Amino acid sequence: MLNELHIENIAVIERADIRFERGLNVLTGETGAGKSIVIDAIGAVLGERVSRELVRRGAEKALVTAVFDSADAEAWLRDNEIDADEELILQRRINADGKSSCRVCGAPVTAAQMKELAALLVDIHGQNDGRQLMDERRHMGYLDSFGQLQKEIDAYQTEYRQYRALRKELDQLSMDEVEKARLSESLRYQIAELERAEMKAGEKDSLISRRDLLRNSEKLTEALDEALRLLYSNEDNAVSMAENAEYYAGRAATLVPELQGAVSAIHEAAFSLSDAAETLRDFRENLDFSPEEYDQLEERISLLSKLERKYTRDEEHLIAYLDECREKLDRIEYADERSEKLRRELEEQKKRCRKAAKLLREKRQAAAEELQQRIVRELRELNMPSVRFAVEFSPLEGEPGFDSTGADQIRFLMSANAGEELGRISRIASGGELSRIMLAMKNVFAEHDPVATMIFDEIDTGVSGIAAQRVGEKLYSVSRGKQVMCVTHLPQIAAMADSHYLIAKEERNGRTYTDVTKLDREGQRMELARLHGGDNITITTLASAEEQLEAAERYKAM
Repeated sequence: MLNELHIENIAVIERADIRFERGLNVLTGETGAGKSIVIDAIGAVLGERVSRELVRRGAEKALVTAVFDSADAEAWLRDNEIDADEELILQRRINADGKSSCRVCGAPVTAAQMKELAALLVDIHGQNDGRQLMDERRHMGYLDSFGQLQKEIDAYQTEYRQYRALRKELDQLSMDEVEKARLSESLRYQIAELERAEMKAGEKDSLISRRDLLRNSEKLTEALDEALRLLYSNEDNAVSMAENAEYYAGRAATLVPELQGAVSAIHEAAFSLSDAAETLRDFRENLDFSPEEYDQLEERISLLSKLERKYTRDEEHLIAYLDECREKLDRIEYADERSEKLRRELEEQKKRCRKAAKLLREKRQAAAEELQQRIVRELRELNMPSVRFAVEFSPLEGEPGFDSTGADQIRFLMSANAGEELGRISRIASGGELSRIMLAMKNVFAEHDPVATMIFDEIDTGVSGIAAQRVGEKLYSVSRGKQVMCVTHLPQIAAMADSHYLIAKEERNGRTYTDVTKLDREGQRMELARLHGGDNITITTLASAEEQLEAAERYKAM
């Protein structure tokens, strides 16, 4: 649930602090007062795209902070390693140059992360959603969401991906003979060149190390000889002197036992010196330098480097590339056999896809039956008593008769009035009917949606009279299980509010300011009277507003 919203320097709102409540929260005000700016601010803090035009003129930056219950996003917070107590604090800062930054509980996040989190917190129904309902490409998604068919969709798409992989491989094998000959010749040349090189993993590094050793052979030999002379070769060499020291220290230790530790240390040193001398001697004796070896090393390193440059791969990847070329050549040479095998596999996979698509269709048809009944019931409660609503299935045409979504085209059809044939929503529904259809669908889908907050931005478009009253009652009904926020111009909807906020614009010192005020019951009565009669608030409009509030209270008490 959205508990608090803090806005700074967003359009005409210099500063506003709004505390939202459970139930139905309604925002009203004159056209242009800034009602939708509050919704835009919520969208900004939820990761929607923003621009510098959103920043109030003359301000260096804008800031929106929203406080939610953290329980709504515990898994997301855990996955993103963000700590939150009982409150989940989202913040969006927008600079005057259009750049912005996002934070969750003080931790910086990307706008994409913020949008991912927002999907768990808020469902915003904007003025564009009605147009989206007319887009028949979206109807399948609506149905699948209602039917909770992700398991069946995943099962089908697993089969479809396998079909696409086989289809792609078969297409790759279906080349003309000239192209096949050209590619075969190129692959044979590359394979022969790489095989002649007889590359081994790690060879180049080993060769370079050996070459560097040969380059310094003279200095190395001189250093080894001198070290051996000092350790072992001279009469007074280090090993002999250490052994003599051990002897005399041992004699002293017979007289003073506490010197035995020193004797042991000298013994270890003498042994280490002797061992080091043996290591150096073995290395020196195994040194075998020749000009021929150095030239061979240089030639081999040059060849490997040339191949690396030519094929733009290092030694390890050249070896892998050789295997890849062999596999490609094998596929070409045995393409006819492989193609025939793939065709058989493809036909079998088609059958599996069609079987999975049939199962998916059956699940969708069952969901469609329930959706039709639910939508009709909701719409009749929204003052559309003669409405009919249907989900139309039509098979995909052409070969193979299925695509990534299944084997059907799906669209919603409706008839708003008695005696009319079912037709496309885009051709049948008026603006007010679209608003009510979308509200009905939102209400139905909300049962399976864990999102706790729903926002409706001017759901009343094209609605008036009894239909408006029914929309208000429906919004109140939805708010019993969700927190609902609604921007409206209609008193029938505003009267149903549990919390009513007035968005008012005024001019001060040559600048425009928008204030947000939570209304008490008297303030709500005055605002309803204004919605009825404009600025001309009379005893009659006040009485009408009072009557409407009392009727709403009676409805809520039912």
